[in-house]
Amino acid sequence: MDGQDIVRGFKATLLARAVYMVSSALLMVALARYLLEPEGYGTLYWTIGVLAVVQLFADVGLGKSAARYFAEYREKDPGQIPHLVRSSAWYKFVLGAVVAVGLFLLADPLASLLGDPNAAPFLAAGALYVFAKTFHGFAMIGFQGFNDLVYSATVQASAGVVRLVFAVGFVLLGFGALGALFGYIVGYAVAGAVGMILLYRSVYGRYHPAKRYEPGLSRRLLEYSVPLMATQSANVIDKQIDVVLVGVFLNPTAVAFYTLGKQVTDFVLAPAESLGFTISPNFGEHKAAGRLERARSIYEAALTNVLALYVPAAAGLALVADPFVTMVFGPDYAGAVVVLQLLSGFIVLGAINNLTSDGLDYLGRARHRAVVKGATSVANFALNVALIPVIGVAGAAIATVATHTVYVLVNLWIVHGELALNVGSLLRTTGLVCAITGVMAAAVVLVVPMVSSPLTLVGVIALGVATWAVLAVASGLVDPREVRTVLS
Repeated sequence: MDGQDIVRGFKATLLARAVYMVSSALLMVALARYLLEPEGYGTLYWTIGVLAVVQLFADVGLGKSAARYFAEYREKDPGQIPHLVRSSAWYKFVLGAVVAVGLFLLADPLASLLGDPNAAPFLAAGALYVFAKTFHGFAMIGFQGFNDLVYSATVQASAGVVRLVFAVGFVLLGFGALGALFGYIVGYAVAGAVGMILLYRSVYGRYHPAKRYEPGLSRRLLEYSVPLMATQSANVIDKQIDVVLVGVFLNPTAVAFYTLGKQVTDFVLAPAESLGFTISPNFGEHKAAGRLERARSIYEAALTNVLALYVPAAAGLALVADPFVTMVFGPDYAGAVVVLQLLSGFIVLGAINNLTSDGLDYLGRARHRAVVKGATSVANFALNVALIPVIGVAGAAIATVATHTVYVLVNLWIVHGELALNVGSLLRTTGLVCAITGVMAAAVVLVVPMVSSPLTLVGVIALGVATWAVLAVASGLVDPREVRTVLS
């Protein structure tokens, strides 16, 4: 995959991510501001947090393991690809079905165990959610392994659009938060079906199957999923266990505040996630071909651009969090302001992590990353348990930022060991970005008190963006010609 291919893949992924995130933002605003009370909103996303943990037992790292071998064998022995697709899809089907049936049967006792018996209908419906999301995720990550990012983008975008239509529709029909959950189920089911059909046609139209499955390959597929499951489990603990614990220790309204803050940060992180998703398979390809210099160049360029964008974005979001939350979502969600301010630090960490984590899997360092992720996830869980009962939702945000700082630094060290990064150059760039951000923040601080309407809020944000753009171009941090090339 050359530079132009990466740009095309990034555009396709970013466009799909934009469709997905815009539909998610519309759904978030519709549910929070107009259709559900904070308690119902919190119950919905607390349930989704619990289901994300259950989902681990249906995924067990198989999707990413399959993607790794798709990427390797499409260069090494393409005839094995159809065998890999068949076996991995069968494994996913069996696991997804077993976990879904188990969740349906245990919904009542699980809800009681988590301290909310009223959530039993949500968890029972979650059986369908888990099964649908299993194949939605498998199709997306499978296409990543093939570098068919347009197809992966199609799966992602269709999930967001269908989910928006059906979730809003079911709530308007009077089914409340449970109806919104069924909207999620329909969205993932439709996208998963589309993805599996595209995957089948793509693979069997492109690769002629070998006469026999390579001995031991199926076993290696399962073995490599073990460290990936450990990492994936740790990721879910980081991303969802805090939501679950806020619900356990506090109440659904507190979950609504915390979830809203996290959803906004997810929206901001969409471009970095798209870039990381696009470039990750290239690390494995270049390493296999002995082109480590090319892999290093791709990573350093991506990291530099991400820092230039996300350090000022995080600072600006923290400064305008108060008027932004109350004007967009309503005064009932003012409790989310402190969460969003604290999680602004996580935005920078998340952007770096999106570039780094998947790349380590393709570099064959999944086991090392799993150990680090496991340790920081345990620390995250412990900090949440310690802080949430004492300082509420702010405690969950502090735990997230603290543990992700350690995780990102160690991942960067592992990447440096693989690619021998130019640390001096990266530190100079980071210093320049921080200096530009400081000037931009000073300008925004002066005008934030003047915000009195959505129009003036947009004006303050525009001032911050303009200040950053002028300084970034003047300092040479951003080359307008390169930006035009990427956008054209």
